[in-house]
Amino acid sequence: MQFPRTCLILCSALLLCSSFTYGQKASPPAPIALTPTPTPAPAPAPEYVNLTYLLSVAGPFHTFLNYLESTKLVDTFQNQANNTKQGITIFVPKDSSFKGLKKPSLSNLSNDQLKSLILFHALPKYYALADFSELSTKSPVSTLAGGKYTLNFTDDAGTVHLDSGWSKTEVTSAVHSTDPVAIYQVNKVLLPEAIFGTDIPPMPAPAPAPTPDISPAADAPSADSKGGSSSKSLPSNSSSRSIVELSLSIWSQMVLAVFGGLVLLF
Repeated sequence: MQFPRTCLILCSALLLCSSFTYGQKASPPAPIALTPTPTPAPAPAPEYVNLTYLLSVAGPFHTFLNYLESTKLVDTFQNQANNTKQGITIFVPKDSSFKGLKKPSLSNLSNDQLKSLILFHALPKYYALADFSELSTKSPVSTLAGGKYTLNFTDDAGTVHLDSGWSKTEVTSAVHSTDPVAIYQVNKVLLPEAIFGTDIPPMPAPAPAPTPDISPAADAPSADSKGGSSSKSLPSNSSSRSIVELSLSIWSQMVLAVFGGLVLLF
């Protein structure tokens, strides 16, 4: 009786062990925890460049800024600077450059011509100082005015010269040069050939040297005095000649009268 009971216990134990092992194999594996991938932060938006502020504090560029505002082109410049990928390059004359502009006068321009002249001072792309060396090989370069409003550039040992076909100037300093806006100071107003023609005004002639004051000597006879003496001598000669002729006429008449009387006597 002991043996069957022992077999029964052993069989029960084996059955429990097999059930436990089967249950472990049938259960699904535990999920593996996944580390979330961080989302990259968006690129910061470019800083808005206020051209009105830059030109008002960096000057003296008040005259150019006044033209920008009066022609309502400041919005065009701002849009090119902040809303395009190309950016903008501006050449700004000082106030003294406008005051020294005697001829031609900008007051004689029409509103459209004045707008074209202001747009002529900007390139529709950002150019650093190092870019002008390459830019000189691509001249003429179109300006923001478009069409025939082009500029010629020459890089002479680091000094940038600009030629509009009517006026010539050079870049004297960099006011602001951070992409997308570059502002450079020039020493003359850029006058486009499309408005003022092809005749570059000549340089003013030097003042003539003073001529020495050569006055005749006080005791030297003048031409008038010589002419006066000669004119006075002429009447005296003519009067003497007339007297001689008169005397001869009288003598001839007397001789004829005497001769006639003798003829009558004989």
